[in-house]
Amino acid sequence: MRFKRAIYLLVGIMFTMLSNKCFCQISKNVSPRYTITLDEAHIGSLKIDSMLLDSYGKAPLNSMKFYLDARKLFKNNKADFTDRQIVEAALNNDMSLMGGPMLGDITENGVSIWLRPSNKLPIHIKVNALNSKEEKDYTLKPGVAGKEKRIVLKDLSPSTKYTYVAKTKGIEIAEGTFRTSPKLDENNQIRLAFGSGFHKIGLHNPNLINTILQREPNAMLLLGDIAVDDRENNFSMHRSDYLLRDVSNAWKKLASNIPVYASWDDHDYLNNDLSGVPKRFTEKDREELRTLWRQNWNNPQNDGEGIYFSTRIGQVELIMLDTRSCRTIEKRGQYGSYLGTEQLKWFKDILKKSTAHFKVVSSGTMWSDYVSNGKDSWGTWDTMVREEIFNFMETENIPGVLLISGDRHGARGFTIPRKSGFKFYEFEAASLGGVPGPDAMAKEATNQIFGYGGKGLKAFGEFTFNMEESDPQVVFRLIDEFGNVMEQHTLLYDMLTPRKQ
Repeated sequence: MRFKRAIYLLVGIMFTMLSNKCFCQISKNVSPRYTITLDEAHIGSLKIDSMLLDSYGKAPLNSMKFYLDARKLFKNNKADFTDRQIVEAALNNDMSLMGGPMLGDITENGVSIWLRPSNKLPIHIKVNALNSKEEKDYTLKPGVAGKEKRIVLKDLSPSTKYTYVAKTKGIEIAEGTFRTSPKLDENNQIRLAFGSGFHKIGLHNPNLINTILQREPNAMLLLGDIAVDDRENNFSMHRSDYLLRDVSNAWKKLASNIPVYASWDDHDYLNNDLSGVPKRFTEKDREELRTLWRQNWNNPQNDGEGIYFSTRIGQVELIMLDTRSCRTIEKRGQYGSYLGTEQLKWFKDILKKSTAHFKVVSSGTMWSDYVSNGKDSWGTWDTMVREEIFNFMETENIPGVLLISGDRHGARGFTIPRKSGFKFYEFEAASLGGVPGPDAMAKEATNQIFGYGGKGLKAFGEFTFNMEESDPQVVFRLIDEFGNVMEQHTLLYDMLTPRKQ
């Protein structure tokens, strides 16, 4: 039995090496073999999810077989990735990694790498700087097979591009690249890609992923409705959806080369428009959802322990809010019902203490009420706290704030005018999956900068921050899956900074 396992492991490592080489060579402009609708993605049957994995080209046989074997086991609501049968399914199907690598938490001196090994062997990671002789070696110690692990690559140089190779028993099992952040006091250019609404569909789109990679962002921000679709409290099916993500060639290419930061929305959480602890669910369900989220993403573990968090990338403060799990259903429409008092206090404290030129603040649902009359968002939950936040930013003269949001399928830009004459800017790019949604333009479009409907639109948002100008500026672009720039708007730092009152 041990000899058989050893053979499986050796073959698995070699096949994974070849598979990783293959997914880095996905060609551009691939036509989908199948068209999956949003309703079908929400249903998430075995047939539909298998079609998603094959949608842009035949999936590697071992990946598909492992997914199908594991999916059968995940029908048991108590099964997780460490289940003996699931680990054996990975080994028997030549998968030395069930998931990863996924980059995250990039800093000026390092990066976090998330992995889910299917064995108990150590993983050795070699890192090389592209334009110097700098190289470092790291070891991820053995642990429980099937359990996710993170290793922080430390003591690296700022603003430097690196390649990395992960090996087990001397055989390559994964590779990728990353660029460390600039020093906090340096005015280097920063580029962030962002969007929401993958709905599983877009996770397999190599055209979109390749375009994002070609833009070479410092990081990618995902604002909800990403990998899990409407699984309610069937937690094993949450895991099955994460596995579907992790065996996707296109997703692996993105996550192994661009640091990813993620926040959730309703479909990741329980089901459409659900939040907090709805009827039929319990506080235990909410805590298990939070645990599952932390296990399957590589967010910074500070502050809200990866549910809501802040981090600094050069002169950009990134603040990602939890606008889903902290809601209080019984107090809907009342003060504090949307973010909760603890998260609100934390948020204002981060804003006030930040010394970054720019602050990008994400909300899973829209900040403004222009689309769908604030359906399931700030406008129907907590207008009092929203006003308190906007007023706080103005009275405290918080500079360089940009609001980003998701949920309302499509892509839109808005201004949110204030009585003082100042305007906040909100950019919503909920178009990663190309699924239908509300009308492109709001009924009252006075404050709308642009608008595109969601049906067929596969696009992402991008901020390029230029700090070297006498007046720092940020350029927003909306870019489709083939690299076409659909919208471009330049905002000066002064335009994003309230006047002293």
